[in-house]
Amino acid sequence: MEVRIGVQNVARELVFESAQTSEEITSAVSQALSAGTVLSLLDEKGRQVVVPAASIGYVDIGAQEKSRVGFGLS
Repeated sequence: MEVRIGVQNVARELVFESAQTSEEITSAVSQALSAGTVLSLLDEKGRQVVVPAASIGYVDIGAQEKSRVGFGLS
């Protein structure tokens, strides 16, 4: 699952792949925003991404897509 987080006053967005489901990510974002704490997510390699909730501009949760193998066109 690709996750993009826009941080206020920062030109670049945070982009990473996460093994968490979209429901888990949405729940974590909602809890962080409502409590005013930090958003903490894990990427596919087990690294933790932490962003202060007050600095979050947006969170874009991409569709989960299986990687393609081969040269076929679809």
